[in-house]
Amino acid sequence: MLLVGRTRYALPLAPPLARKFDALREVLDVHVLAGAADGRGGGDATFRLVPPLRPRALDGPAFYAALVPRVAAELRRLRPDAVVAQSPYEGLAVLAARRLARSDAALVVEVHGDWRTWARLYGSPLRALAAPVADVLAPLAIRHADAVRTLSAFTERIVREAGGEPAVSFTTFTDLTAFSQPPPAPLPERPAALFVGVLERYKNVDGIVAAWRLAAPRLPGAVLRLVGDGRERRSVQRLVADLPRQTEWAPRLSTPEVVRALDDAWALLLASRSEGTPRVVLEARCRARATVGARAGGIPDVVEHGRTGLLVDPERPQEIADALVALLSDRELAERLGSAAREGVERWLYTPEQYARRMQDLVEHAVARRRR
Repeated sequence: MLLVGRTRYALPLAPPLARKFDALREVLDVHVLAGAADGRGGGDATFRLVPPLRPRALDGPAFYAALVPRVAAELRRLRPDAVVAQSPYEGLAVLAARRLARSDAALVVEVHGDWRTWARLYGSPLRALAAPVADVLAPLAIRHADAVRTLSAFTERIVREAGGEPAVSFTTFTDLTAFSQPPPAPLPERPAALFVGVLERYKNVDGIVAAWRLAAPRLPGAVLRLVGDGRERRSVQRLVADLPRQTEWAPRLSTPEVVRALDDAWALLLASRSEGTPRVVLEARCRARATVGARAGGIPDVVEHGRTGLLVDPERPQEIADALVALLSDRELAERLGSAAREGVERWLYTPEQYARRMQDLVEHAVARRRR
């Protein structure tokens, strides 16, 4: 199996990723073509990593511009039975490379989220210029794939809307041990909401900032803590400057620090305009914390309104503010929703070995279908 994606890896792998790939290697001969987290690139027997290009704005276009010949070279070198593309865009490159290399490898396209947001809500605003072309081309990869893997009801729906049919639906293995094993802490005395994520347009940072400006005066004892960095950092910095007693910001936290940050909060805030299956919600559920989440993307797949959290319209800051006020002013409500969130998280927890077996079944299905 050749795995192709834009994901950046650093070698040696961190322990959670190492467990994932160790399990995959038990059932499949795995090779990976992806990006390098550092500037060196290179790889090992499993990984071929492309070094990032500077300036950063050129890195993405350069990666995709060279992807077809790179995949074709790997197809000739490895002669894999199947290629797993981590999005429809990598899937398009694989389709072209397969023809170029005269390969008959099966193609599996993974759909982790709404591919249409790539050109509209991620990275430079100049990406919007590519949106009309991307909207037409990405579904081609879905329709021409030998198998499509989705992660949730939301991604199943958008695949069907594009004319495809998911072969299977399951989330990528995520090691949540650090969040699930320690017993959840009781709610702290001071009400707090926590945001963890990149400060980019798709995370609706502007909506979160506007909502907290509306909610903070109604919650004089509460605090909003934001963790993350990105292009929208200035609006967060202005919010901290304007509401220093009720707003805190950290560009980065380690995993143990995120666990403590969740334990120090009453609720997670995730009002994104687009998401796949958000890992941070699963982390919050492991810590028995409710979520104020957007009614968008895959968030409603993991947040049940009125039971494990509150769902809001991401484009209505007043609605986000009202939900924050409701949850941060009512300890009993926060505890009840958080307890239900903890009870239902088990369905999302599984081992690397279970994930690897599912991937093995998916690859075998795609190969059999290709050969037929």
